Amino acid sequence: MRPVYFHVDLDAFYASVEKVEHPELKDKPVIVGGLPPRRGVVSACSYEARRYGIRSGMPIQEAMRRCPHGIFLPVRMRLYQEYSRRVMEILHRFTPEVRQISVDEASLDMSGTERLFGPPEEAARTIQRTIREEVGVTASIGIASNRYVAKLASERNKPAGLFLVPRGEEEPFIRSLDLADLWGVGEKTLALLKQKGITTTSRLQALTREQLQALFGKAQGAFLHTIAHGHDPGIYHDEPKTRSASHEETFDQDITTMDQAETHLLALSHKVMERLLLHEETGKTVFIKIRYSSFTTTTAQITLPTPIQCAEDLYETARTLLTSRWDGKTPIRLLGVGVSGLAPETELLPPQLFPDPSRKKKTLEEALLALEKKKGRKLLTKARLLPHPHRDPPAP
Repeated sequence: MRPVYFHVDLDAFYASVEKVEHPELKDKPVIVGGLPPRRGVVSACSYEARRYGIRSGMPIQEAMRRCPHGIFLPVRMRLYQEYSRRVMEILHRFTPEVRQISVDEASLDMSGTERLFGPPEEAARTIQRTIREEVGVTASIGIASNRYVAKLASERNKPAGLFLVPRGEEEPFIRSLDLADLWGVGEKTLALLKQKGITTTSRLQALTREQLQALFGKAQGAFLHTIAHGHDPGIYHDEPKTRSASHEETFDQDITTMDQAETHLLALSHKVMERLLLHEETGKTVFIKIRYSSFTTTTAQITLPTPIQCAEDLYETARTLLTSRWDGKTPIRLLGVGVSGLAPETELLPPQLFPDPSRKKKTLEEALLALEKKKGRKLLTKARLLPHPHRDPPAP
């Protein structure tokens, strides 16, 4: 059985959801992320807004300057997560092998499903149509023999696009792309490649693994050689056998201070705790993941005597793990936090015989989460996660 992978990418997702919720915004430039003149960055924008040069990560003030008549809206993460859940339910109708990468992306193993849904392109069109009709947003889908190339292919014909890279055509497909199109090649790596005289994907393909490792180091050189030839570097590893909940974030600019790392760690801890509360689960094992700018990855975990009950407990434990693994200065490009060994709360939490501060915090977080879910928006934010003149806030 030949492997077939789909990468489903929801187009301009946050802005698209806002247009479904507000049909009067159709064909208008919608910018999601913050309200001028407050400090902040663009989280997402519609294709109409992109015509003005607006991109994710751009300061809100700059977006306002480029498109003063744009519709600026705050992030409503609860709402986007609900739409995402509906899309993921649709994807599970086509295969049980769905790996949700983020709120607007998923990787599907469609191997062996042709008898059920037809050839890959036909199945992809059915998925696109179902998402559009039932949820109201559009999706672009890339199809390939591995997950990495499928992800690159999903960017080829946006929005609502479909692109198939036939088996055996991975290297020619990579040659048709710019270096900046390759996932995992950021601005810093592009600058290094240019310094070495490597300005095209064909030039990158011409270098051996040994040559690239001599230029960029063992880990990054091997990564560049792997993706240059259209192979999967393992960007979406298999899920751990034990059930877990985790969140991770790849940064536009590497983290180089403990203050930055702790702020992002706190935001990630809250996201993980929200998932646990929603599913009424908990666990005793906390783990973190650190990927440095050199592409070297390290992990750490600890099993606690009692299960995690609130975001503050999770953050403090994750922070302890971080300080045990990081020197506080080596540039970090990705940070992740999670809890594993999940089980229903009723199985892991003992009866409360005496006052428990963590249990009180958990009750408060549950009540706030229920209220925010009802309102469809964030109601309360930790002071540390608010915009600060000396520290950029983590992406929502």
